[in-house]
Amino acid sequence: MDPYFLDLPFRRLGEAALTEAGRLGATYADFRFERHQGQGISVRDTSLESMVTSQTLSYSVRVIVNGAWGFASSVTLTPEGAVATAGRAAGVAATLANLNSEPVELAPEPAHQGTYVSSFEIDPFSVPDEEKVALLIGVNEKVLASRKVDHVDFGVSLVLENKYFASLEGTETTQQRVRVQGDVDATKIDHTTGAFETMRSSALPQGRGWEHFSSGFDYPAAAGEIPTLLEEKMAAPSVEPGRYDLVIHPSNLWLTIHESIGHATELDRALGYEAAYAGTSFATVDKLNNLRYGAPFMHVTGDRTVEHGLATVGYDDEGVAAQSWDLIAGGILTGYQLNRQMALKQGFGRSNGCAFAESGSQVPLQRMPNVSLQPGTDDLDLDDLIGGVENGIYVVGDKSWSIDMQRYNFQFTGQQFWRIRNGRLAGQLKDVAYQATTTDFWNSMDSVGGPSTYVLGGAFNCGKGQPGQIAPVSHGAPIARFRQVNVLNTAAQRAG
Repeated sequence: MDPYFLDLPFRRLGEAALTEAGRLGATYADFRFERHQGQGISVRDTSLESMVTSQTLSYSVRVIVNGAWGFASSVTLTPEGAVATAGRAAGVAATLANLNSEPVELAPEPAHQGTYVSSFEIDPFSVPDEEKVALLIGVNEKVLASRKVDHVDFGVSLVLENKYFASLEGTETTQQRVRVQGDVDATKIDHTTGAFETMRSSALPQGRGWEHFSSGFDYPAAAGEIPTLLEEKMAAPSVEPGRYDLVIHPSNLWLTIHESIGHATELDRALGYEAAYAGTSFATVDKLNNLRYGAPFMHVTGDRTVEHGLATVGYDDEGVAAQSWDLIAGGILTGYQLNRQMALKQGFGRSNGCAFAESGSQVPLQRMPNVSLQPGTDDLDLDDLIGGVENGIYVVGDKSWSIDMQRYNFQFTGQQFWRIRNGRLAGQLKDVAYQATTTDFWNSMDSVGGPSTYVLGGAFNCGKGQPGQIAPVSHGAPIARFRQVNVLNTAAQRAG
C-alpha cells in the first residue's frame, strides 16, 4: 500500500461523517475516500509530445434517510468538513423522500474488514520519467528505422488508485489498484495518391505495473513487425463483401464481448434505467434462463477476482466482496450484473459486487466487472481453427465499432485481416468490417481455442451515467471461430 495514502486522514474523516449520518437518522451510510494518481505520456516519431501527471483527492458520504438516497462529496480534509458533507447528504435524502414512491432497500451483505492490493511488480510512478520516455522513443526509432512508415506514435497511460471505504454496517476496507496501457500506432502514406493506412500494436491494457513495458508485452518485437505488416496491408486487395467464416483473435474479440455481452447484461440497462446513455438492452429480465444467447458450449463469466483484470477489486463501492459468477452458461442467459438495491428489488438475493464510481466525488453506478468468454476444454490452437476453414478471414486487433441502442445490431473492424483459403493464411486484406446481430453472431460460433489461446484484453475508458463516468474493465477470450458472418467493405461504405 502506498505510504503517502496511508498518511492521509481518511479514517478520522470517515468516523466523523458516519457518526453524523447516524445522528441524523440514516438507516444506512457509507463513507468513501479516494486518491487517484495518473500519468499520460505521448511520443510522436522521436520527440516527446506531451507528459501530464495528475493527482486528485476526494471523498463522499452516501446515506439512506427516510427511505431515500442522499449523496454529497467534498475535498475539505477536516472532520468538520466531513460532518458538513454528511449533513448535506442527509438533506438531499430528506428532499427526495417526499418524492419517493418506494423506500430504498439494500440486499444484505456481511461486514468486511480487509486490505486489497492488486498484483503488480513495479510501481509505474517509481520509474523516472526519463526512463519512461527513453523506452518510448527507442521503440519508435526501431519502427522508423525500417523506412517503411511515415510516422509512429507511442502513448502510455498509468494509474494508481487508492480507496478507503467504511459504513455503518461495520465494513472497513482499504484498496490499491495499479493499471497500465500502451499503444504503438504507425502510419504509412502513399505520397502520390494521398491514401494512407495505419496499424496499431496488439498490446492490451493490464492491471499490472511498469513491468508490462519492461518485461511483459514485447514492444521492441512488435516494433520490428509493424512496418512490414503495414506495408503489406497498404498493398493488400480490398475485401469482396459477402459471407465468410471468421477466426477472431482475442485482441479483437474482447471489444465485441464488451459491447454485445458486457453492456447487454447490465441489469440497469435491461430494466430501462440507463436509456439515456447508449441505450438499454435487448436481454430483458423476462429472457433470463431462456434466451439462447449463443452456441451450446458458450460460457461467459462476470468476474471481479481474476488476476490483472482492470475491473478486479477486493470490494466494490457498496462494501460487497468480489465474486465470480455466470452470465451465460450453456449458451443461455443466466445472470446479470447487480448492485445491492437492484439485487434485492429484482429478487436476486445478494449483490455480485458491481457498484463502482470513477472517483470519491461521484455516486456509485452499476458498472461492468471483467466479462470473459471462457476457453474450451480441448486445447485447440490457431492452426486448428484456421485448418477448418475453406474460405474465411482471420481478424486481429480492435479498431472502430458501432452498435445499436439495445446492444443488438453491430459492426466491428480491426487492425489486421488475413484471407484464409483451404485451411491456410493467404495474405492480408483491407477495408473489412463484420456485421451481425448479437444472437446470430454468438450462435454462429462453432469452436473456441483452448486455454493456451486465452488473452485478457480490455479498456480504461468504458463510459456510462449522467453526469458521465468512466471505468476500467477487462475481457478475456480465446481465439474463436464463427461460420458465415456478413462482411462489409468499409471503403465502399465511405464512398457511398
